[in-house]
Parts: sequence; C-alpha cells; structure tokens
Amino acid sequence: MPQDSDGGASRRGLLRAGGLTAAGLALGGAGAPGYPPPTGTDLGGVSEGRVLFPNWRGEAEPPPAAAPNPVPPGERIGYAIIGLGRISVEEMLPALGEAKGSRAVALVSGSPEKARVVARRYGIPQEAIHSYEEMERLRDNPAVQAVYIALPNAQHREYTERAAAIGKHVLCEKPMATTPEDAAAMVAACERARVKLMIAYRCQYEPNNREAIRMVRSGELGKLRFIEATNVQSSGTAPQWRFSKALAGGGALPDIGLYCLNATRYITGEEPVDVFARQYSPPGDARWKEIEESVAFTLRFPSGVMANCLCGYDAFNDKTMRLHFERGTIEMPNAFAYTGQQFYIARREGDVAGRLQKRIEEKNQFALEIDHFSDCIRADRRPHTPGEEGAQDQALMAAIYRSAAEGRPVELPRPPGPTRGPEPAGQG
Repeated sequence: MPQDSDGGASRRGLLRAGGLTAAGLALGGAGAPGYPPPTGTDLGGVSEGRVLFPNWRGEAEPPPAAAPNPVPPGERIGYAIIGLGRISVEEMLPALGEAKGSRAVALVSGSPEKARVVARRYGIPQEAIHSYEEMERLRDNPAVQAVYIALPNAQHREYTERAAAIGKHVLCEKPMATTPEDAAAMVAACERARVKLMIAYRCQYEPNNREAIRMVRSGELGKLRFIEATNVQSSGTAPQWRFSKALAGGGALPDIGLYCLNATRYITGEEPVDVFARQYSPPGDARWKEIEESVAFTLRFPSGVMANCLCGYDAFNDKTMRLHFERGTIEMPNAFAYTGQQFYIARREGDVAGRLQKRIEEKNQFALEIDHFSDCIRADRRPHTPGEEGAQDQALMAAIYRSAAEGRPVELPRPPGPTRGPEPAGQG
C-alpha cells in the first residue's frame, strides 16, 4: 500500500482545518495503480458517524455546506398521513422525499382509490392503508410512531384525541382547531397519553423567517418599532370546505391571517396586550355567506411594538412582511408562501440609504418542520411549536373576532406559561 509522502503533514493540516482529526478520522482509498494517491482534501473522512470533507475553496469564497447526514431509512420516524387533500399530496408527501429523519409508512383516507395511487407512488404497503373508521388499526403497526393530521380544521380535535389514545405522537396542521376549548382539549389529551403534540407552523422553521428573528434579537438594526404583515389571495368561486363555517371555523383569519398573527408573536418574542380589529365581506357573494372575506387588525405589544395585519380571500396574492427598526427596515416578499421567500435590508450605507438583498438558501419548509418533530420524538424533547403555541393563537383569534364584532379594542389573554419549546436545532 502506498505510504504518505511529505504531503502527509500538509494533508493532516488540511483535515484539521476542515474539522477532522486523526482521532475521529478513517481515511480510505489508495487511488488507482499508476496514478498519484488521492489527497486528504479529496478523500475526506469519517468522524462521529458521518462523512466530512475539508474545505477545498479559497478564502475569497464561502466554505461549502457539509455533506448531508440523513438518518438511516430504518431508523427514521414513521408517519401515518391522515387525510389526502392538497396539502398532503402536493406538499407534505413530496417533502418527505427531502426529509432526513422522517418517512411516510401508512395512509388514512376516505378515498380507497386515491390512497392506493398515493401508496404505490411512495412505497407504502397496501395493508397500511386504512379508512377513517379503521384509524385505530394504526395501534398495531410498529412502523407508525406519529401521525400527520391534514384534515379540515373542525376535525383536528377528534383525530388528535384518537391518535393520542392509541399512543401515537401528533403533528397537526394549523389552525390547531376552531375554538379555544377544542385546542385546550387537544393539549390535555396528548398530556394524558404522554405523547407529543406539535402544530405545523412551517414558517417558524423557514430560513428567512429564522434570520428575521435573529436580526430582531441581535439589535443590529436597533429597536424593532413596527410590523406590517399581509396575507391575501384570490380564492376563486369553486366550492370548497374553506367556505363552510362548520368545517373551517371562520374565513380568512384562521386560514391565512393566522400566519400574520403568529409571525408578530415569534418575531417580537412577546405576547400582544390588546387588539383592534375590523372584518368585511362583500354583500351578495355566496362565498361569504358563512365566513368573513377579510380581516384587518392592529396588535400592541409590551415593548411598544405595533403590528398592522391584513388578510383577505378576494385580492391579488401578496404575502409580504415588513419590519421597521430604528436604523433600518427588513422587507420579506413571500414571507408566508410555500416557496420564493426573499429578504431585503434597507439602511444607511455611508452617506446614503441603501437597499440590499440578502440571499438565504431556500429549504423545504415542510421537510424542516417534520424533521424537527422527528428529532424531538427521538430525543424526547418538547417541540418548538407545541400545542400551547396553537392554543394561544386560538385564544387570540377569538379576541380578534370579538373586537371586530364589538367595534372596540379588546385586551388579550396571557398564556398560562411558555408557548414554545427549544429553538430548532441549527436554526437559531
């Protein structure tokens, strides 16, 4: 076997620079006969169970990202997907293909035909397909450790309680429920069953939103003063469950306005003390017979931050958030969208005001949130967005509706304790 030449010392230096040491490193591969042996920079090595490579780039360039380190397939947390609507089929199931510690292992659906097609596409055994009535059969499937609930809002409580009763952890889509009472019951059911409950607030795991939180906490632009959060979209005229008060619990507020509400809380790290709200539905439009079309509300926080939020179902798509500081502004187009987030910073640059784009790597929000929950299950750790986070938003939305109905400011309830768990690993 070829021996290290004088290049061995420099190779070791390169490996140390890249975070690899002889104690945790196993180099392999001597190269093809007749060719120079590979260098440590090219080979990389193994340290603490993962493959690592030293930085090969010059100082003028940023270092490359670490090689992916997914959990072995057999050790990933297995999820039963409950409900095969758009968010499951178009977003979560594809995201599981990018996830590093999670996998889909069962389906619960009211459509056997759709379930069979989805199962075939994602390698889920046909015997792991169940109707809603048969959901309790998941108890006997050891591959299922958790469920992802993607049903209409009014059904979240029932399926959370049923999942908890058979010992499965619960990742539930937002909004958590349709009433504060249902949200509290969901938290209590999971506590009794000693299973974890997380609400799928994907934006709290998305890199641009994480960076906004970091900049607020750092104070580098001075004190945060104002927040503007807009989430409007055109909903069309096709019949859908979102137009039903019984299924949705409300209109634009719990569906898309919730993003604005939750963002003001995670951006400030505070709970609002009062709210003033207005709601409106254009007359004569059958879509708004049971639900509101739009809501505008203003929140006041203990630090003095004021937040103006707007949500609506009948306007051109806009999901922008702006943060106004003492010494600058952050503008985030598509802050609440599934993809396409942008991050702009306006502040003084020398003698003039400048506006620059900060480029942040885009990552799949659904994969980030479900992998976070899987990490929490493996480590027996409280999720960053547990049931208490969703329950607080339910209480705040009830107060927003009350303010709109009464036409006056309403004092807001304080949560009985912390609503969030530890920060997502590697994200803040």
